[in-house]
Amino acid sequence: MKKIEWTDFEAVDLRVGTVIMVEDFPEANKSAYKLTVDFGALGIKKSSAQITKRYSKERLLGKQLVGVVNFPPKQIGKFMSEFLVTGFADQNGDIILTTVDANLPNGSKMI
Repeated sequence: MKKIEWTDFEAVDLRVGTVIMVEDFPEANKSAYKLTVDFGALGIKKSSAQITKRYSKERLLGKQLVGVVNFPPKQIGKFMSEFLVTGFADQNGDIILTTVDANLPNGSKMI
């Protein structure tokens, strides 16, 4: 794996946001949801996430997650993704969201 410099890591803007809406994404190649997330002063942003195996829509509402908010928007079919949802694959390849263990203000930056 290539080593990075500290400045490379500093360029990644990781923020906490709260899921305020979850929709099915039937047009996606793999089972996914469309998420709408409140990032506080950064605004409301949308993304898709292939997390349907581990998370119900009801479980996601109000959940805080960590997202990369400084990627350029990415077209996914007819949907425009505005941030990257972060997570880790478990032993089955299912994604477990990166979250925080205490409630934080939306938009809080990882430092």
